[in-house]
Amino acid sequence: MSDYCDTAPGHPFHGPYHDNEYGFPIHDESVLFERLVLEINQAGLSWLTVLKKRAAFRTAFRDFNVDSVAAFNDRDRQRLLGDAGIIRNRLKIDAVIHNAQVIRNLRESHGGFQAWLDVHHPLTHAEWVKLFKRTFRFTGPEIVKEFLMSAGYLPGAHRDDCPVQARILATTPPWAQTDTPRSE
Repeated sequence: MSDYCDTAPGHPFHGPYHDNEYGFPIHDESVLFERLVLEINQAGLSWLTVLKKRAAFRTAFRDFNVDSVAAFNDRDRQRLLGDAGIIRNRLKIDAVIHNAQVIRNLRESHGGFQAWLDVHHPLTHAEWVKLFKRTFRFTGPEIVKEFLMSAGYLPGAHRDDCPVQARILATTPPWAQTDTPRSE
């Protein structure tokens, strides 16, 4: 991700994300869900496209309220498929709704999405991918890697010499809490 540390600062969309969100630990369920939704929707597209549509995603998916999205029905699916402000891909929309239902269920089984992530941490990237594929929809290796790096569960969001990296390390992200990284 070294290129991102060079090109994102100062950019109207990439800059704020790079400087204030990417790689920082996330504790809020709706923010974790948002990040998963954005990563799923980025598949096959540029991250800039997703960031430009972020406000529309927030509106379309009810501020990423897990309970609201988990209750979406066929009428909501049609509304989303007709919303030019978001990425209108049926598989991605269906995955978002399904994944909201999964996250809602994780509250009962693990105490929530973050608790589920925490109980499985640390895993190798390959182990995370297997776990996500068993649990969620539309979560391939790149989506899982970017989601976990963006939420602080895998290292690599920033170069060591990037000024943001020091701020992230000060928050003690999950990946920095392990004594030795597990090998693949």
